[in-house]
Amino acid sequence: MTERRFVLAIDQGTTSTRAIVFDHAGREVASGQAEHRQIFPQPGWVEHDPLEIWTNTVQVVAIALTRARITHLQLAAIGITNQRETTVVWDVRTGQPVTNAVVWQDTRTAELCRELGGEAGADRWKSTTGLPLATYFAGPKVRWILDNIEGAREDAEAGHLRMGTIDSWLIWNLTGGPNGGAHLTDVTNASRTLLMDLRTLEWDDAIVSELGIPTSMFPEIRPSVGTFGEVSSTGLLTGVPIAGVLGDQQAATFGQACFSPGMAKNTYGTGCFLLTNTGTEVVESKAGLVSTVAYQLDGESAAYALEGSIAVAGSLVQWLRDNLGLIGSAPEVEELAASVDDNGGAYIVPAFSGLFAPYWRDDARGVIAGLTRYVTKAHLARAALEASAYQTRDVVEAMQSDAGTAITELRVDGGMTANSLLMQFQADQLGIDVIRPTLIETTALGAAFAAGIAVGFWSGIEDVTANWTEDARWTPTTDRAEADRLHRDWAKAVERTLGWVDDDG
Repeated sequence: MTERRFVLAIDQGTTSTRAIVFDHAGREVASGQAEHRQIFPQPGWVEHDPLEIWTNTVQVVAIALTRARITHLQLAAIGITNQRETTVVWDVRTGQPVTNAVVWQDTRTAELCRELGGEAGADRWKSTTGLPLATYFAGPKVRWILDNIEGAREDAEAGHLRMGTIDSWLIWNLTGGPNGGAHLTDVTNASRTLLMDLRTLEWDDAIVSELGIPTSMFPEIRPSVGTFGEVSSTGLLTGVPIAGVLGDQQAATFGQACFSPGMAKNTYGTGCFLLTNTGTEVVESKAGLVSTVAYQLDGESAAYALEGSIAVAGSLVQWLRDNLGLIGSAPEVEELAASVDDNGGAYIVPAFSGLFAPYWRDDARGVIAGLTRYVTKAHLARAALEASAYQTRDVVEAMQSDAGTAITELRVDGGMTANSLLMQFQADQLGIDVIRPTLIETTALGAAFAAGIAVGFWSGIEDVTANWTEDARWTPTTDRAEADRLHRDWAKAVERTLGWVDDDG
């Protein structure tokens, strides 16, 4: 009998889909990756093609297995991690989406969220869901699709449509699609919909009714580490169990071994997402953060987290490259930024889709502040990098206020952590050590560990902790008074972004 010596992680992100094969030591054996289109039909709208994402998923799995020189017979399990709030509605009879996926960055539901909040405002359902009423989350996106796509509501009420975040879309397709595909999600993704009770881990009937979404559309909620069915729709993976599913930021938290209350990680990707483990009790935020599920092992209580979500981080560097032409490739930004000693007084606040935590202002838009004739493109490159560090400091300070304890170190991952200039500036702004693990792609690793634990490939979360190793550490070097002065000017720039969008905008 063929020995099952590997676990496959499918990492479906905002800009691309990857498949990575891991061995028992948690080492990457091989991978495949494919980007998908970013669709911008109107200002503030962001869409993806779900069929393109599904096609890319099959392709990257084939690439990863080929490069690893293995077949599905050597896979113990599959873990899935995904861009979270991005929402798909599809016809269960055909597998065809009724429209493009509405991406987490999309702001088309701003007016709907204000209407739903009413006199209670954005916090109307926060005590139940842990989330503010914001364009970020999936529930209002489903309502928008039902209200605005011709025939969608009628088909939904007839029981023909399903809704879900990208994990549900992939699970359904992998397990058969129109031929009996399983309609499932996990607690971490469900906690990003504005539709789940954070304590009961079930869909909240009152909120679902208020939004007018037929219950037949909903996936079943399951623990993150457990059974989600076997693959049946692609011969590449036939019979391999899907055994771990987590939203991307929770998967990174799992991969960073943040299993004790107070441990925190920040992922620097398209946006920045900082989570701190709060244990088995929900901590309600009073400082602009969200309460969310960190993970749940089958048969155990859920672990919770406070999260600060930053909409724009790495995508600001892409904007410098693609929209302004200041750099030819993303890695060039560090060299350009390092060619000057400071930002020259310039600040970029990238409120392209409003501001997320801790502000939650969908009326904000991006600004470049503090410009003088002295400022060059090198200063702007530095300001773009610094923006991620300032936004992270805003979230850390809010997090410490909510949790009542200090964060003593920050574990970091994601592509931008290769930028030493940014990481040092981050340590200087926070006044604590910033630590990067040996494997910075902890999102995929977290999904792999979750799946492997569920099938006994790894014995438990202690194996995750044992496999975590430090690669680099940045210690604060800047005087605190200077760090605070820079951050005060950042706060002035943030004020300039607010209230930009009028009611008739």
